[in-house]
Amino acid sequence: MELVVILLSLMFSTAIAHSTQSTVPLRSFKMSENVTYDCIDIYKQPGLKHPLLKTHKIQMKSSVSRLELKMQTGKNETSNKRKIGCPNGTVPILRNTKEYVTNSQMYAEKHFHQLSADSPGTHIAGVRSSSGPFRGVQASFSANSLNVGKDQVSYSHIYIGSGSENQVNYISAGWIINPGLYGDQRVWTFGFWKGKDGKGCYNTACSGFVQVSKKIPIVEPRDLKTGVPGWVRYSIHQDKNTGNWWITELMEDAPNEDIGYWPKELFNLLDNGANMVGVGGVVQASRDGLSPPMGNGNLPNAGRLDSGLFTNIEVLNSNYDQHKMNDYPTENLLDSEKCYGLRIGTVKRFHYTRLGFFFNYGGPGGISCGV
Repeated sequence: MELVVILLSLMFSTAIAHSTQSTVPLRSFKMSENVTYDCIDIYKQPGLKHPLLKTHKIQMKSSVSRLELKMQTGKNETSNKRKIGCPNGTVPILRNTKEYVTNSQMYAEKHFHQLSADSPGTHIAGVRSSSGPFRGVQASFSANSLNVGKDQVSYSHIYIGSGSENQVNYISAGWIINPGLYGDQRVWTFGFWKGKDGKGCYNTACSGFVQVSKKIPIVEPRDLKTGVPGWVRYSIHQDKNTGNWWITELMEDAPNEDIGYWPKELFNLLDNGANMVGVGGVVQASRDGLSPPMGNGNLPNAGRLDSGLFTNIEVLNSNYDQHKMNDYPTENLLDSEKCYGLRIGTVKRFHYTRLGFFFNYGGPGGISCGV
């Protein structure tokens, strides 16, 4: 009997150690060799352990209704169907390894944001507006398999932010290829935030983000075929009632899914909206100066589907009215014309109007893309 008790105790402690969560998961989903999601009690999820959230009450659904996507941007060949379906009352949390948490902290420290000074080796191509306050931004954008080195990063995202003197509040979401962080060259969805304490965090690698959806986690790999894009359709918006900042995945053939939110308590410059919103691609070169590809690796010199693409780029103004981003003054961002490009969309044919405000971007990268 004593031996049985010892064995059970060992099994229980092993389960806790492997989950790296504060509670034993009700169910787990192993997506691949190194990717497992644990279904954690929504009230015991790691995001709520942030010291600023001691009295936070979970919001189950956004009070802002996002418009359904009205057009087909391209054939979505992403091969990972929705395989996660956590039981009611639980949410999927990526099982973190110590290496992943450590790497997340390292990359978060040097994560580039458009309110910062220029970052050596970082290159951008996109559009932003600083004519806030804005309550949100949304876009559809292509995700592509790329050859990105272990010490390189390539991602495309939508973002909001506000800055004051030396303080920055910032939220970003999209897709990313970062072998140094995730341990592979796959495309991953991601969310990143930087708050009032001056620190930032990816996904659920540390506390702060509150996962609400039981089937779509804030971070997940997308297995894409080379040369065939998938699509990410995201909205970041401030809740009317609570002030929390939600990320919603916009669907074409299903109801939109509120993935979760960054609580208002994390920020001190976003109470009344964000001063800046933007969309675009970003790359980080390796230490030897070699810059990775951006978008799908092609310069935007051909058709609209032949390079990286952002479509239906829209913002919410201070009154929560939805507009195309170019209804406001916008700034084009491109710092390395040798390696990357940016081409703002123009309406030449009737069907292009379905793209709303759009642009093509990206390029192959290279060894001499500038500082």
